[in-house]
Amino acid sequence: MKRTIVDATQLELEDKVVNIKRVTKVVKGGRNFRFTALVVVGDKNGHIGAGLGKATEIPEAIRKGKEDAIKKMISLPIDENGSVPHDFIGKFGSATVLLKRSPAGTGVIAGGPARNVLELAGFKNIRTKSLGSNNKQNVVLATIEGLRQLKTPEEVAALRGISVDQLG
Repeated sequence: MKRTIVDATQLELEDKVVNIKRVTKVVKGGRNFRFTALVVVGDKNGHIGAGLGKATEIPEAIRKGKEDAIKKMISLPIDENGSVPHDFIGKFGSATVLLKRSPAGTGVIAGGPARNVLELAGFKNIRTKSLGSNNKQNVVLATIEGLRQLKTPEEVAALRGISVDQLG
């Protein structure tokens, strides 16, 4: 089941720049410098998006990245503990992120790029482990891909054609 794309006009969004890269292109007259900004946007209430912006100036790249992230926002299920409904592995490229459910009081245990995504999504108690690639962009996208595929107990029960009480 695919998460719905969110209309971000009513949400109070916070953004965080995860990574800024300087990209150089060598041309006949010298070097051209451009900047690439990876931006994560969320409302800390179950909505998250990540985007990439490219421009000749850093502020312009960040603005474009934020716009791209808002276009790609998704909604997420968060349980009563502020954690994920079930354990899951998100994959993107060679990056793999393990998302584990945690009891209240655990906090957000995650590495840098995954932590940015989870805090802006609104998770309070979650454990993660980044496996494979350390590429920040792929880790962010793997985390979002894992979150996108999470299902609530109600969704699982509906897919199986049983009641939530019978799940076990």
